[in-house]
This record gives sequence, structure tokens and C-alpha cells, in this order.
Amino acid sequence: MLRNNIELDIKTKCIEQSATQAKIAENIGTSPSYVNKIVRSKEQIMNKTFQAMMEDLGFDVELHYVEKEDKE
Repeated sequence: MLRNNIELDIKTKCIEQSATQAKIAENIGTSPSYVNKIVRSKEQIMNKTFQAMMEDLGFDVELHYVEKEDKE
């Protein structure tokens, strides 16, 4: 099981960084609608086969976010 709520995590980080999904989309060269699709769909971020393998081995998957030391 993926223990993170990806949508909530990204929205929280956007608020913390005073960013919008539209601005992120522009920065990474994609459309705001595609960023929104990724944010709303766990399957786009976490490969379901990898997740199933880890579950079979007795593990949940939990993502941890670490702020980059060298922010450009």
C-alpha cells in the first residue's frame, strides 16, 4: 500500500513554496492539465507492479521528501 497521499503532499508543498501547479507545469515544460492528471492519479507516480512486489515482500511504500541543498 502506498501510504502517502500524493495529491495532498503536492498541494501542501505548492502552498509552502508559494507555487501553483500551472507554474510547475510551465517550469518543467508540460501542460497544467497533465500536471493535474499526475497529481490526482497515484498510478501515474507509483508503478503498481513495484508496489505489488513490495507488498508481497511484506512492505508498504512510503515516500519521504528532502529539500535540495543546492537550490538554483
